[in-house]
Amino acid sequence: MAAVAGLVGGVFLTVPALAGGATGGVQCSRDDPRPVCDVEAGAPGVPGGPSGGGNGGGRGEDGKCRSPSGEEIPCEREGAWAGADGCYYSPADPSPSTVAALGGQPAGEGGWYMRVCYGDDDAFGSVVWVAGEAPVVSAQVLARQARARLDLPSVVIRMNPPGDQLVHLPAWLALDRGSWQSRSATASVPGVSVTATARPVEASWSMGDGVTVTCVGPGTPWTSGTDPADASPDCGHVYRRSSAAAPGGRYVVTVTVTWEVTWAGAGQSGTVAGLTTTGQLQTRVQESQAAVR
Repeated sequence: MAAVAGLVGGVFLTVPALAGGATGGVQCSRDDPRPVCDVEAGAPGVPGGPSGGGNGGGRGEDGKCRSPSGEEIPCEREGAWAGADGCYYSPADPSPSTVAALGGQPAGEGGWYMRVCYGDDDAFGSVVWVAGEAPVVSAQVLARQARARLDLPSVVIRMNPPGDQLVHLPAWLALDRGSWQSRSATASVPGVSVTATARPVEASWSMGDGVTVTCVGPGTPWTSGTDPADASPDCGHVYRRSSAAAPGGRYVVTVTVTWEVTWAGAGQSGTVAGLTTTGQLQTRVQESQAAVR
């Protein structure tokens, strides 16, 4: 007995929910605190099965998705998948109060879904119960959702030796070890789980003097007792001019870490678009005649 709100493509929707015989009556706003308006959408699925049903919509033998009238439609839209009725479905996790307002938890196999139907100029969404076995789920879609959940570490830069740098003296470039660790995240629906793993593969150092240094690892920190004239074994730079003419008398050093993202689950594996993280610091580079060799 409630209208359930949904976010679709950035547009907030309120429409009657049709599940368990329930009909609409409560209007929900974007941040409505009432439990009946508490719905969390999850990863997409395809109620109705890949071949559709109903009035002839869904995915046909040619692999294309069609509306009940036979018109070809996208199989995926706003992260949800086309059902046999031409609308789009993504699993939802309504609160207990929402379930009660919608007529209670139906018996038997099935699941709650956010159902969105698109018109010519608008879209209407509601939470519905879809009976039957778990629908077909795209592992690739779950992989993209898992990728979006990745919490990558901040880029913490270590310029070595610490403090001001000197012209003609090797600077050792390194990242904090916590900035260079693989991270994983998982997205799942009942019976299907996909894990995305991000692995750092490259660090691009823009040194502020017009030079970019590319390193395939986090670099080696300089340690006390190391000969100042020794170059870093894997990631370093030598400034050829001071930063006196730069804004504020300092160079802005920007490091961009590139992450490779792979995924595995549902008996499949692959890659998705990579990610980047960025960090910055300012460093002063001074002239030192004694450092010139």
